[in-house]
Amino acid sequence: MPAEYNTDVIIIGAGPSGAVAGALLARQGHRVCILEREQFPRFSIGESLLPQCMEYLEQAGMLEAVQAAGFQRKNGARFQWQGRYSGFDFSEQFTAGYGETFEVQRARFDHILAQEAERQGVEVRYRHEIRAVDLSGERARVQCCNAAGEDLTFSGRFLLDASGFGRVLPRLLALETPSGFPVRSSLFTHIEDGISDSHFDRNKILITVHPRHRDVWYWLIPFSDGRSSIGVVAEPDFLAGLAAADHTEALTRVVHQDPELSRLLAQASWDTPARCITGYSANVSTLHGDKFALLGNAGEFLDPVFSSGVTIALRSASMAAAVLDRQLRGEAVDWEREFAQPLSRGVATFRTFVEAWYAGRFQDVVFFEGGSDEIRRMICSILAGYAWDRDNPFVERPAKRLQSLWRFIQRQPAAPVP
Repeated sequence: MPAEYNTDVIIIGAGPSGAVAGALLARQGHRVCILEREQFPRFSIGESLLPQCMEYLEQAGMLEAVQAAGFQRKNGARFQWQGRYSGFDFSEQFTAGYGETFEVQRARFDHILAQEAERQGVEVRYRHEIRAVDLSGERARVQCCNAAGEDLTFSGRFLLDASGFGRVLPRLLALETPSGFPVRSSLFTHIEDGISDSHFDRNKILITVHPRHRDVWYWLIPFSDGRSSIGVVAEPDFLAGLAAADHTEALTRVVHQDPELSRLLAQASWDTPARCITGYSANVSTLHGDKFALLGNAGEFLDPVFSSGVTIALRSASMAAAVLDRQLRGEAVDWEREFAQPLSRGVATFRTFVEAWYAGRFQDVVFFEGGSDEIRRMICSILAGYAWDRDNPFVERPAKRLQSLWRFIQRQPAAPVP
């Protein structure tokens, strides 16, 4: 018989949502065990945080450690298309809250959060691969295999899935449903960027629209050590048409299709092989059930264009930990009303902006040179991650507001995008 370990809460995955949820629950006196398949530090994509993240890191007692790590400051976002630039400064956002955050190498950032969770009493077990889950009894039971090849069973009162793109519970419990987004691919890597342009602002992520294909876009995320994350998102057929020998050649080819990016990265050293992911958008039939809830990307992932992934993950961790703490103390809770529905409202706001981006409408908004400063502040708040602020009209009714704004722009004498 495999050994069985008992705890209050089992969390699958030691990434940001798992570490933050674990720390928040441990701070309330609950026993928490995180089971992580990999050994940290390990590579992960998604380096650009949003200011809303800072609130949840502060709640979990992790903000000081992140601030002390020397990551690149991030105070906004810049967009570029055919040599035209448009910027958003987070200090000018509509919503009260943090106006700065960081660009982070996720291997180091995630490791810091996991170490902080351990410091606060969370047990983190690396190289534990989940094999099966049983939720039929009074307690949740998780069967896994450790690095030594030993079969282990963990038993808890509740199970949180923070496995990210691993999506452990959606696979094991058949919860996966179509995302509704077209299948897209992303090529990405880290480079020694060699950027010497004095006008390049390392405190902002740069999002570039392909000069000829508006549904193809690039990110350039500067780090504090002279390196950057560079990536492109496109439909798979577009990338296949590059006819490159490998992912690195394909990425460099498509980057050099944009004159501004090619100029900025003229001295770059492409010293790390590029990677590719395809079909990353995902959804589920439910975010919770008997003795379990899904956090972050394990539940739903939209698209990387507005860097919403870590923000949604940390928001879900904060909300789930608050509901679960009350449940473990014997209170009656409603996971649908208190967790799934309010979390989904903010996700729906991000989804509206993502859909408008690929349709070209939000690109028109971004590059429009006129308009109201107040509306620009409202949009800035969405880009800063404050997608749950219902005082913001673009959160309360995002589709209607964006459509009305786009129609106004289209009626102007000079269209922003030919």
